[in-house]
Amino acid sequence: MALTISHRCQNIAPSPTLAIDARAKEMKAAGVDVIGFGAGEPDFPTPTYICDAAKEALDKGMTRYTPAAGTVALRQAICDKLERDNHLHYTPSDIIVSSGAKHSLYTIFQCILDPGDEVLIPTPCWVSYPEMVRMAGGVPVFIPSDERNNFIPTSHDIAARVTRRTKAIILTSPSNPNGSVWSREQLQFVADLAVSHPFYVVSDEIYEKLIYDGQKHVSIAELGEAIKNQTFVVNGMSKAYAMTGWRIGYVAGPRVEICAMTSFQSHATSNANSIAQYAAMKALQGDPQCVTDMVAQFEARRNAMVEKINSIPGVSCMKPQGAFYIMLNITGVMGKTYNGRVIDSSQTFAELLLADKHVAVVPGNAFEAEGFCRLSYAVAMESCMEGLRRIEEFVSELK
Repeated sequence: MALTISHRCQNIAPSPTLAIDARAKEMKAAGVDVIGFGAGEPDFPTPTYICDAAKEALDKGMTRYTPAAGTVALRQAICDKLERDNHLHYTPSDIIVSSGAKHSLYTIFQCILDPGDEVLIPTPCWVSYPEMVRMAGGVPVFIPSDERNNFIPTSHDIAARVTRRTKAIILTSPSNPNGSVWSREQLQFVADLAVSHPFYVVSDEIYEKLIYDGQKHVSIAELGEAIKNQTFVVNGMSKAYAMTGWRIGYVAGPRVEICAMTSFQSHATSNANSIAQYAAMKALQGDPQCVTDMVAQFEARRNAMVEKINSIPGVSCMKPQGAFYIMLNITGVMGKTYNGRVIDSSQTFAELLLADKHVAVVPGNAFEAEGFCRLSYAVAMESCMEGLRRIEEFVSELK
C-alpha cells in the first residue's frame, strides 16, 4: 500500500482569506506598514466581564470534560437567547455546542450528507461552505446572484436548481462576504420551497447582531413550525462578542439530527473547551451594551468607507446591510495595467495592491465572485481611511 495523502484531502482548496491574512502578517512582521482588510474578526478586545468569567471558571476548577454536546447551563443560556432574541423555543436537548460555528457547520454536513447529495449555496459565498460540503461527500450547487439584487438570488434562480438530489440549502444573513440581509419575504419563499420539496435549511446566523440602519434580523426558523423542524440554526460567540479565539459555536435544530451530531462530535472532538463554555454562558447572560457599542463603530466605519469608495473613479460598492464586509467592484479597472502587468482577475488586483501599496484585500474569486474584492471594516477607522487612500492611489496609477 502506497503511503499517500487521501484523495479527499488532496482535493480540499486552502482558505484564500487565511492565506491573504497570513501574507499580510508576514509583511508586518518584517516591518512593512500593511493595512489589512482581509481578516474576518472584530478588532475589539473580548469584553472584560467575559474574560473575568473565564478566570472564575479556572478558580472554580472547571477544567474537566463536559458532556459532548456542552454543559446544560450553557445550552439553557442558548435556549434563553433564542427565545428572547428570535422567538424560538428550544430545550437543551435540541442544542449542541461545538468548537466554533465552523465546527458546527462541518458536523452538520457530516451528519446529513451521503455521497452525491446536493447542497444549494447562494453566491458570493463564504469560502469554507463548498469545501465542507465536498469533505462530507456532497456536491455544492452554486446559485448565482447579482449586485443589482443586493447579492441575493432571485426566487426563480433558487427554484431552478432544486433537484431530487437536493439535501439542503445554506443561508447566510447577514452575509459573509457581501453584508446582504435576506428579507422576511425572501426567507418565506425558501421556507415554502424547503417544506414542499423537502430539504434542510442550514441557517448561518453568526453575524446576526451586526446589522445596521435599524433593521431587524429574521431567522428562517421563526416562520413556522414546519420549517423550524427542517432548519439548523447556527450561531456562535466569535463575531458579536469578539471571541474568535475562544472557539464556541452552537446549533439549534431537530432533536434526532442534534443527537446524531452529538454522537459524531463525541468521537471527533468530545466537548468544546470547558472554560470557554462557562465564559460563553456569562456572555449570553450579560449586558448587551458592549455589542451595541461595537456595532455602532462598525456602522460608522461602513458609512465612511462606502462614501469614499464610491468617490474613486473605476471602483464602486453597494452599501452592506450587515456583517463587516464590503464587496469592492473592480470591473471598471479590469483590463488595465500596472507596471506592465494586466489586471486580468481579482487575484491579480489583490496581489499587486499588496505588493506595491501594502494593502491586503481578499480576491472575489475566493467567494465565487470574480470582478470583486472583499474588504473587512473590522479595522480601526484611521486604518480604514488610509487603506482606501492607498487603493485610490493604486487605481489612479493604472494605465
